[in-house]
Amino acid sequence: STSIGRTGLVGMNVGVLALQGDFREHLLALDDCGVTGKLVKTESDISGIDALIIPGGESTTISKLAKAFGLFDLISKQISDGMPTYGSCAGMILLAKSIVDPASDQDAFGGIDMEVRRNAFGRQTESFEVDLDFKAISGSPIRGIFIRAPWVESHGSGVEILASIEVSGKNHPVAVRQGSVLATSFHPELTGDNRVHRYFLEDVCKK
Repeated sequence: STSIGRTGLVGMNVGVLALQGDFREHLLALDDCGVTGKLVKTESDISGIDALIIPGGESTTISKLAKAFGLFDLISKQISDGMPTYGSCAGMILLAKSIVDPASDQDAFGGIDMEVRRNAFGRQTESFEVDLDFKAISGSPIRGIFIRAPWVESHGSGVEILASIEVSGKNHPVAVRQGSVLATSFHPELTGDNRVHRYFLEDVCKK
């Protein structure tokens, strides 16, 4: 396996979008993996990174702030050009090709050929935790924390389903990957189990 040093995967600089949401928790998860993450708030921050994490939070707010700070089109282009990117919860919504019933003026960066439903499992009061079989990660199940979480409503043939949850007899994808882009409905950054971050660093970030 590829070794990870303090500067990231073979010298890779990993940025965490820090406009809104739980970006600090992602920084701590990266640190536990031996990677010093970099907060991304400006255009110059974007130019200095090789991979990006989009945190959980309010997807509409993150989208609007990215536009206000002149980052939206830049991030979309970087992802489309192949920059490894991982999004959790709100980050999953922002990596979708389209959003079911989007908020007004809400846009997504794109990156994964999927349609995502916001608040698919209900509002904050219906937040829950469950153990998930994560296809690409061996060992014990991954603990998924779902907070006003989305799910993948539909997806293209190039999207790999890594984990799903059954609701009313139907499986809904909650972790997906397409090439160098990874997304989860849940928040691994809140559990202390950093295997999803390691998977992103050691597998998804490989060119």
